[in-house]
Amino acid sequence: MSAQKTTDTSEKLKGSIKEAIGKLVGDPKVEAEGKSQQESPKSDVKPKTTTKP
Repeated sequence: MSAQKTTDTSEKLKGSIKEAIGKLVGDPKVEAEGKSQQESPKSDVKPKTTTKP
């Protein structure tokens, strides 16, 4: 598994946990943050593009 996939997976897991905690304690803000974190994991790494001559 590449480093990028591992990072994406860990961000989704963190979001899932945050969402569950928000539901458990009744905090809609934390729950919403968890949902958004699962949908679009933050990534600073851009895929390399190559052009053919």
